[in-house]
Amino acid sequence: MGVEEELLLFTSAATPAAEGEHLAADPGTSVEHELKLEQAEIASEPRTDADELAADLLGRRRELAAAASERDVRVAGLATSPVHVAPRATPDERYERMHERFAGVVVDQLTCGAHVHVSVDSRAEGVAVLDRIRAWLPTLVAVSANSPFWTGHDSGYASFRSIAWGRWPSAGPIELLGDVEAYDAIVTALVASGAALDDGMVYFDARLSARYPTVEIRVADVGQQVSDSVLLALLCRGLVDTAAADPSAPPDVPTELIRAAAWRAARYGLADELFDPVSRVRRAAADQLDRLVEHVRPALVASGDAERVDALVAGLLARGGGAQVQRADLARTGSPRGVVEAAEQRLLH
Repeated sequence: MGVEEELLLFTSAATPAAEGEHLAADPGTSVEHELKLEQAEIASEPRTDADELAADLLGRRRELAAAASERDVRVAGLATSPVHVAPRATPDERYERMHERFAGVVVDQLTCGAHVHVSVDSRAEGVAVLDRIRAWLPTLVAVSANSPFWTGHDSGYASFRSIAWGRWPSAGPIELLGDVEAYDAIVTALVASGAALDDGMVYFDARLSARYPTVEIRVADVGQQVSDSVLLALLCRGLVDTAAADPSAPPDVPTELIRAAAWRAARYGLADELFDPVSRVRRAAADQLDRLVEHVRPALVASGDAERVDALVAGLLARGGGAQVQRADLARTGSPRGVVEAAEQRLLH
């Protein structure tokens, strides 16, 4: 498994800092640039052990924070900005084509996600996994929800990043596929339609990676703490391993219900009931998260991660999700700047 994290950049005054290209050009870092100059991306190496993944992500966050500090820049694990921002496009030929084609969808698209890659034995296995995990992905939206603010105001959502990201024409849940040929046909048609520049712009909630032999799960907000990314990665690996070992037919859940479940997860995060698109009932977020953990528990036991996941889930539920923490920071400090500063302090924890 491996994790890609997109992180926001701020000045010492907690205003957005357009320094992503400079940090990516620093030969002392492994930072990559992103769509907007106010963000930067880091990515772990493929890891099997959870401790190694945590150490890898912490080291890369430290590396980025140190390089940013030399430019008087702060780094925060926030999926949208708590302060108003007019994001600037990163000078890149591909990004320029995206701006030209997708216009207003791109202009204010300053969002930071966490993408988890989990290896699969083949593309055929990968498609089978995509079919079996699709109904669980809204629960991951709720687990990771860390973007309540948009353009300097409270959006009313726990994950407004999910809502903003959903404006891309290739984003969101997809139908049952059945085989690789069906997956490739959809991707080919999307690119032919103009809704994606290429297969790298196929922004399904989960997809076959265009670069690696992995399933890439893309629904999550970036987390404030390293432990947020570790929990997400372990749940994703548990889902993929569980799905890969399941010989039964996947549940035929209408895509519309998965979309509805994802909306509710984005709206409330862990602070209210979630909708289960399989049973078609609403239940407390903690209960739905417990169902996810129990669904993947045999895989977690096999990998030695069950106790860690139990502890991380308990900690998450005790302190509240990222959106709840950000709102508490705003109430405590009285300003969006306080939200940024608190998130910066959590970056290396």
